[in-house]
Amino acid sequence: MMCLCLDLCVDRGFFALMQHVLLKSKIHRACVTVADVDYEGSIEIPSDLMEAAGIWEGERVLVTSASKGGRLETYAQAGEPGTGKIIMNGGAAHIIKAGERITIMAFAISENPVLPKKIVCNELNEVIRRVN
Repeated sequence: MMCLCLDLCVDRGFFALMQHVLLKSKIHRACVTVADVDYEGSIEIPSDLMEAAGIWEGERVLVTSASKGGRLETYAQAGEPGTGKIIMNGGAAHIIKAGERITIMAFAISENPVLPKKIVCNELNEVIRRVN
């Protein structure tokens, strides 16, 4: 039987812990270098940026455009490190285009606070600041 109320859980000897969806990774102010509608899907991010922000290959990410307000969810694909190439692929390339400044975020589900790894990029997608 599923507990619907903390009082019921305590009365029955259960203790329900609340799960929170929290920011765990953020690449801020990155610039989309290529938008390829003919590719299957995803966002390609240089692996060095993914590592700096704690984003895993295949992880679901929320991408928001500071330039035009578009937002979408896709998965992260590792690109060549050090290239600065951030590529929007597939249908996402219709929403967020080359030249737009974006934020890429990944989230975790946890019972406890999470200290997110955040990086800020310049227009060449070089890390100019770490916010941890």
